[in-house]
Amino acid sequence: MQIISRTYLFLSWAIAMFIVGIIVLMVLRLIVDALDLNPFGWMSRTIHRLTDAFIVPVRGGLRNFGMDPKFAPLVVILLVILMGYFFLQLIGAIASTINGVLVSVHDGAMISVLGYILHGAISIYILLIIIRIVFSWGRVSYRNRIMRFLFDVTEPLLGPLRRIIPPLGWIDISPIVAFIILWLFQAAIAGTLIRGAPMQAF
Repeated sequence: MQIISRTYLFLSWAIAMFIVGIIVLMVLRLIVDALDLNPFGWMSRTIHRLTDAFIVPVRGGLRNFGMDPKFAPLVVILLVILMGYFFLQLIGAIASTINGVLVSVHDGAMISVLGYILHGAISIYILLIIIRIVFSWGRVSYRNRIMRFLFDVTEPLLGPLRRIIPPLGWIDISPIVAFIILWLFQAAIAGTLIRGAPMQAF
């Protein structure tokens, strides 16, 4: 079980370091742009080369929203922190599920094994729905491979709910209903299949 815990801690550390690295790059980009340095200078070219992959798509999104593209570095920082949080939650759900399954197998509790697998799968599915919502707010196109994957995976649940439950004005409440249904399933699984087994958490 220690290897799972150590792997989780290493991945958490790696994600945190990635987030810090992006924040530092974005702050440097803001400084370079504010100082209006020579665009052909070594420092300016290096900073732009390292940050353009993040800045350019966000600038396009801000223009679509009618916002000033100069705020792109700040938006990138917010998005990276948000996506880092989602990845940490996803990794935590997977690690918790694996750990629970291994403990249950060791104890010979095969019903708990099924419970942990189902509980973990629902946790991951909830996170995928949340990520899809965030992407849709950012108007990420269906042509994007990640968005297409999120749509294909979550639409079998959200689609029928959307047809049954009318939106409140322009707000689609089908994800909220989906969360309630999934959380109820998780509570039922925890109270039946995993009952008596300790919930593994990271």
